[in-house]
Amino acid sequence: MLRETRHEKLLSILGEQGVLPIGEIASRLDISEATARRDITELGRAGRLTRVYGGAVAAPTPDEERPFSEVEVDDLAEKQAVARRAAELVADGDVVLLDIGTTTLQLAKRLRGRPVTIVTSNLAVYDELRDDPHITLILLGGQVRANYRSVVGFLTESNIRQLHVGRLFLGASGVLPDGSVLDSTHVEVPVKRAMLEATREVVLLVTTGKFPGETGLARICGPRQIDTLITNTTSDPATLAVFREADVEVLTV
Repeated sequence: MLRETRHEKLLSILGEQGVLPIGEIASRLDISEATARRDITELGRAGRLTRVYGGAVAAPTPDEERPFSEVEVDDLAEKQAVARRAAELVADGDVVLLDIGTTTLQLAKRLRGRPVTIVTSNLAVYDELRDDPHITLILLGGQVRANYRSVVGFLTESNIRQLHVGRLFLGASGVLPDGSVLDSTHVEVPVKRAMLEATREVVLLVTTGKFPGETGLARICGPRQIDTLITNTTSDPATLAVFREADVEVLTV
């Protein structure tokens, strides 16, 4: 494989997977680890990826996402309404998995004081609940994304694979008219997919602004991988019908 072709393939893999260790990169490209290290060094110097201990992560795109603190206040009333309904699904003693995002943060606020176990990669949820004596809080490990207050990467995915929880509350950047659930940040997608595999029930939390899915570059899953959708009454009726046809329970607030 030509060097330039190999570099483009490496960047493509990182774009899909986020953080990868040297050994995995070498295996995916069918090259030695020494060659993988040289490629990472060259691409790192060119600003096309970021070297991390033992591996690499895709470099941020020029249109880097807005900070969590800005997104948090967008459509706040809609997020709070969705979160209140989601909290009603949680019973005392439940073990739940909370995805990244600002709507799941609103859910966490409504679980304060409840005797539940919460597993999360969401650092905002951790900050919200870390002093609550009633909650058993499990923070997944991984690379910290300070801008969006989350942890990602192969360590996070490995942590999730050790788990099997009752319910996942999943966030998204957008939902397409065919029910495809999207995310706009490639490094989060493998973590979300691992979460889907680690739970018995998936509850998708999306506000009206996430329809019709104009934001998001990577597909997380389709409607048949969702058990319950909680959204606002003003969300796109045609897309909600697609979820209902896929036997998804649709709750509007």
